[in-house]
Amino acid sequence: MKDEGRNFLLFAVFAALILFGWQFFASKYLPAANPPATKIEAGKTVAVASSTGPAGPTAASPEKVRDRAQVLRDTPRVKIETRSLQGSINLKGGRIDDLVLSKYKETIAKDSPSIRLFSPSGTEHAYFAGFGWSGDGVTTPGADTVFTASAPVLTPAQPVTLAWTNPQGQRFAMRIAVDDRYMFTVRQTVTNPTGAPIKIRPYGLVSRAGVSPDPDTWTDHVGPIGVFDHGATYDITFANLQGKEASFIGKNLLGNIGKPGDNYFDSTGGWFGFGDKYWLAALIPDSGAQMHGGFRAAVGDNFQADFALQPRVVPAGKALVTTAKLFAGAKETNTLDGYEDRLNVRHFGKAIDWGWFEVVEKPIFKYLDFLFRVIGNFGVAIIALTLTIRGLLFPIAQRQFASMAKMRAIQPKMKALQERYKDDKVRAQQEVMALYKSEGVNPLAGCLPTFLQIPILYALYKVLLLTIEMRHQPFVLWIRDLSAPDPATILNAFGYLPWHLPPMLAIGIVPVLLGISMYFQFKLNPAPMDEAQKQVFKIMPWVLMFVMAPFAVGLQIYWITSNTLTILQQRLLYARHPELKVPTTK
Repeated sequence: MKDEGRNFLLFAVFAALILFGWQFFASKYLPAANPPATKIEAGKTVAVASSTGPAGPTAASPEKVRDRAQVLRDTPRVKIETRSLQGSINLKGGRIDDLVLSKYKETIAKDSPSIRLFSPSGTEHAYFAGFGWSGDGVTTPGADTVFTASAPVLTPAQPVTLAWTNPQGQRFAMRIAVDDRYMFTVRQTVTNPTGAPIKIRPYGLVSRAGVSPDPDTWTDHVGPIGVFDHGATYDITFANLQGKEASFIGKNLLGNIGKPGDNYFDSTGGWFGFGDKYWLAALIPDSGAQMHGGFRAAVGDNFQADFALQPRVVPAGKALVTTAKLFAGAKETNTLDGYEDRLNVRHFGKAIDWGWFEVVEKPIFKYLDFLFRVIGNFGVAIIALTLTIRGLLFPIAQRQFASMAKMRAIQPKMKALQERYKDDKVRAQQEVMALYKSEGVNPLAGCLPTFLQIPILYALYKVLLLTIEMRHQPFVLWIRDLSAPDPATILNAFGYLPWHLPPMLAIGIVPVLLGISMYFQFKLNPAPMDEAQKQVFKIMPWVLMFVMAPFAVGLQIYWITSNTLTILQQRLLYARHPELKVPTTK
């Protein structure tokens, strides 16, 4: 009786650690589910308003923040019109500083504005890109230089050239082209008609005010990101650029990457910029060019990514032409991979922080995306994905269930042995192992399918939360966003009671269904011999229900479907082998 009490206490402590310690672990090491796109008020589904833009709050004080619409009206501009982007180029400074992603909305409301990525300097959420030249003894264009445009509108079919000539007669031109996605190509030309050579250094920059509103976690990097000669880096943070210490991983595995202060590197080609959870602004110098580039913090809460090529001499009567690219848009998986293949942008797909399980996550995403395009509903596609995975694991699952059934059948013999040798624990263990051998039972065989599903479950978890293709995807009824938690919270009577619930208590209908499915699945497992453990295993499904409540609904649908298939497979096993249900006589 004393041992049972002690075991019950240990299992109760373990359950409490799972319930209350999980939130700390998940917030630090796992990517968070998206904020709910909807909420339930008085039983009705209502769209949740968006309070922040993708660039985060501006560093400027309120009295210095200018109205964006007024700034756009006051500066000469070239319009940008593509099927994915809308905005304009500021002819003052030649900056791309007005960019809206027309395919993506801030919320699921019909009148929701589109996501704004770039905004002019001095406005709220200031975020922009620019290209230019520096040089000694030569007058180069600056932030106040007003360029002349060759056309009023930039489209995929019509590039635009911005030109300016300095007092010495040297001409600086930027031919800007854009495709139908998110890639700008900037060809910079310096023409020197004078009688003396000049030395020029082309550069590019991306500047943003404020940090990203998206959380930066161990498995989902948000902030400065890039690929240099040493490969992809996810270890530089906004805090590093402001002079704070790097993470343990950054300091010990990657040398100077993630060091406090500026982080600059010499590299041949590559790309780098600032990444949010779903959005990216990245500079892509010519793949064969030697460049010095990286990140720094500017005055206040402002940050900049920039590069400069090696100084080049432009002889008298000659011209210098360099080419760079700018990606400014959504981190669509197929789009990033396409640029990596077609434009030879090295490791561009790693703009999404897939992590160590990329070899599993990418195929799952590709297959899930294929199912969605065929079916048209992401929730149904997740169910179809689950059926496929369980079908592939069916032979292994059959062996698992057979092992579980055999374990259940020999329970009376095990209990008899434990009673017979209750005063000799070592002998009891030896006899139980001998029983396993004589009956052909492997107690670990039932764990194999579970272990195989761990990387699959984690991969699907990251796919649902990191890929923009899952953002704002509906399922049925009140579930309007599969990448967010279930908004139909029960403890506040589906919004009829004005109670604010912490994430752990915001239990929706889908988490309850998950708890029920886990309860029936737990009942299929061999019952522990210890009575205290039996009681703990009875409450574990409901503990896990609270743990899973803050997770994305899409992940919960996968788990519910998987549990249901487990129950059906077990019933099929018993129907085919009814003798396994008959316990062995004592």
